[in-house]
Amino acid sequence: MTELATKTTAALKWSALERFITQGIQLAITLLLARLLGPTTFGLVGMLAIFIAIANVFVDSGFTSALIRKTDRNENDYVTAFYYNIVVAVICYIVLYICAPYIAEFYQQRDLLVLLRVLGITVLINGFMLIPKVKLSIVMDFKTQAKISVISVSVGGAGAIVLAMNGYGVWALIAQTLLNSSCNVLLFNILVPWRPRVKGTKQSFCYLFGFGSKLLFSGLLDVGYNNLYQLIIAKKFTPDLVGQFTQANQLASVPSMTLTGIIQRVTFPLFSQLQHEPAKMAEGYRLALKMASIVIFPLIMGLGLISEPLLTSLLGYQWQPAALLLTVLCVGYMLYPIHSINLNLLQVIGRSDLFLKVEVIKKVIGIAILIISIPYGVFAMTIGLCITSYLALYINTYYTAKLTDISQWQQCKDIAPIWISVILSTILAYAAGIAWQSHPWLQVSINLAVALFFYSMYLLLAQKSLVIHIYKTFRR
Repeated sequence: MTELATKTTAALKWSALERFITQGIQLAITLLLARLLGPTTFGLVGMLAIFIAIANVFVDSGFTSALIRKTDRNENDYVTAFYYNIVVAVICYIVLYICAPYIAEFYQQRDLLVLLRVLGITVLINGFMLIPKVKLSIVMDFKTQAKISVISVSVGGAGAIVLAMNGYGVWALIAQTLLNSSCNVLLFNILVPWRPRVKGTKQSFCYLFGFGSKLLFSGLLDVGYNNLYQLIIAKKFTPDLVGQFTQANQLASVPSMTLTGIIQRVTFPLFSQLQHEPAKMAEGYRLALKMASIVIFPLIMGLGLISEPLLTSLLGYQWQPAALLLTVLCVGYMLYPIHSINLNLLQVIGRSDLFLKVEVIKKVIGIAILIISIPYGVFAMTIGLCITSYLALYINTYYTAKLTDISQWQQCKDIAPIWISVILSTILAYAAGIAWQSHPWLQVSINLAVALFFYSMYLLLAQKSLVIHIYKTFRR
């Protein structure tokens, strides 16, 4: 693994730097806006999330992964993907514009009509970003992407804060998204000055859509399912509850999706290069699982551990209902990076058909659990989401085990000890902090210190070689 680790070190460092800095800035901005605007405002934007997310999935249509995976890609492939993205982006915006009145009526929120029509402009903007971003990902240039992301998030956040402080309410959140997307597209096209100079071809389209269409359908399933909770909560409950769930979900996803993004962006192009070397791919796959677990599990559960004192201190007591939701969501989200690594493997070996099958199975199970939990309220729905995540892990590892030499039992042995140590450390830390609930910041300090102590002891006794490997990898 020395040669493989050396090859990925620079990409891993810059991908990690970009994700951590970007999400750190985004988290700070979100917390400030949450305090300024309150749950109901976030709930209004949360109601629209599913429609924008679905449109963005259509715009990509799996072409990003198809281009990265294709080893003999040419200019015709890029041009074909570019024109497809633009045409689909225009169609999606027209559909959003026409459907806006019906969506507002569905939620019985008249303000959503104009909000969706303005927010939908981001779909058009994002269509111009795919090719420059793909080109940087193919050469594993995450340094440039890091700079672009940090600048864009900062510009969008600064604009939103100024508007929020001047009483613009929900429009501050809309402006944040528009500024972020616009800045992203502008910088990507300045730093990667690509222009279509040849015609797209039917052959390129057939390959890209043939591979990407299955990812498109699985992406639609994933996005639709993940946003289904906000849709149901908005329809059956109140905008305030939508805001509480949306904020808890967003906070829980920050460490999980940040690190998932790092792993996915690095391992997919890397594993694509190793797709004809099964032994090396299996070795890299197992190492990625263990590295992800040892870093991500404690970060996510650390957030769940301090959820109540953190939210009430930073956002105010109006956000207290989100604390318990956040803790439960963290238990589920800690597995998301593991899901990502498993699904990356299916894409790399060209089984996008199996990728789609896996997604369908998981979503059918997830929707069944959701339907059962709805009558019992938002908290029960959140527990159902957590249970679904663990069932999904079994399904993912079942199929990757069939296609590689890595059994489910081997994967379980790689990550289960780390998971158990993190859960036990969290329970012990929570017990140590109960007596200090009247002093939130002291409680946070005690919780984190105790959890860190017990987890560090576990690493020292049971995972010392892996910790040394991670340290040496990042030190290069």
